[in-house]
Amino acid sequence: MRFDDTYSGKVFIKSHPNYEESKAVIYGMPMDWTVSFRPGSRFGPAKIREVSIGLEEYSPYLDRDLDDVKFFDAGDIPLPFGNAEQSLEIINNYIHQLLKDDKIPVGLGGEHLVSLPVMKAVAEKYDDLAVIHMDAHTDLREHYEGYEYSHSTPIRKIADVIGPKNVYSFGIRSGMKEEFDWAKENGMHISKFEVLEPLKKVLPTLDGRPVYITIDIDVLDPAHAPGTGTVDAGGITSRELLAAIHAIAASGVNVVGFDLVEVAPVYDHSDQTANTASKLIREMLLGWVR
Repeated sequence: MRFDDTYSGKVFIKSHPNYEESKAVIYGMPMDWTVSFRPGSRFGPAKIREVSIGLEEYSPYLDRDLDDVKFFDAGDIPLPFGNAEQSLEIINNYIHQLLKDDKIPVGLGGEHLVSLPVMKAVAEKYDDLAVIHMDAHTDLREHYEGYEYSHSTPIRKIADVIGPKNVYSFGIRSGMKEEFDWAKENGMHISKFEVLEPLKKVLPTLDGRPVYITIDIDVLDPAHAPGTGTVDAGGITSRELLAAIHAIAASGVNVVGFDLVEVAPVYDHSDQTANTASKLIREMLLGWVR
């Protein structure tokens, strides 16, 4: 299950050597074929792995160590450059195999469109799936400049599959008026600007349900994450995002998969964004994989 033909040889720190024995599987989705502003997120997965070597393996927040979690880093899925629809199909097929093997998928993006085939595959396996979405943008467009598949459309597409009432967005501070109107008219939960406090109110309502979580790094203020394709002022702090991850862990919600997308290292020569992303992944692994 490791993509040896395209893989750089670097793995996320403390990755387990054995796929069969691992509960979770990290995989990269190096795609930025539909971005509307700045490309470069296809380099995100490799950079997140590269800087993870600087992480401590122990989380003082959760009192757990990466040795406590068996996860396998499969490398980046080989995707055909520029072909969005075929890339989505390849990702979907790979996730179906992970789920068949009873693994928890842990995705590294890549633009946010790569989350769509993952969520669709997870929704096929788990009835009554709920999606938690943290982002600066609504991502609720039906199409973008005539294209059905775009980084602006994944949340609308998954809402059409599982129902808008099962999608919970947090930290939203940008989008078309029509997107906000559609969410309100169809009963979708959107928390504008904030993440932690509204999330805490929602989590008890998700008790016992399978939950997929997708996080766009641009939910953070550009001061905390400048290395992303579409920066948007007014975001949350990295401390609040960590607290949100820990709140989910403490809630006992059944997390059946998750991803972190839109890290574009070319715009952050200090690697601040990638380092933050690596720490977030560590906390998600330790908090959500049981």
